[in-house]
Amino acid sequence: MMIALASDHVGIELKKHIIEYLEEHNLEYRDFGTYGTERCNYPEFALKAADAVASGECEKGILCCGTGIGISIAANKVKGIRCVVCSDCYSALLSRQHNNTNMLSLGSRVVGKDLGLMIVEQWLNGEYEGGRHQVRIDQIAQIEQTGKIAD
Repeated sequence: MMIALASDHVGIELKKHIIEYLEEHNLEYRDFGTYGTERCNYPEFALKAADAVASGECEKGILCCGTGIGISIAANKVKGIRCVVCSDCYSALLSRQHNNTNMLSLGSRVVGKDLGLMIVEQWLNGEYEGGRHQVRIDQIAQIEQTGKIAD
């Protein structure tokens, strides 16, 4: 599994901890930046990572900024992306099981290192259940495609 990573200058430290986690678990990743602590604009990096997930270059993506909110909004503008902001393990797991999320966003000022890594683990290990949930995923895709849900 190839995982796309991206952060802004505030999320870079949490992203570094996530990289360590991925390396410890022999999971491949591609880091789309930023690479330093100089102030930057998160949409640029969210777009690169989200494009990689949407194109299939990467199976999943993990994003980090101060709250996780802004970078997730940017990623969700890319067609085919279902990015969830999580600050707890339960939501992370259910976002995979019920919503088939393909990107996770974390707020470094909200969750910190230890909780952030627990959330990553739950999200990466969660598996989409399909079934009744697929109807909703299809409806989301219809909204994305046409701006409405077919009757």
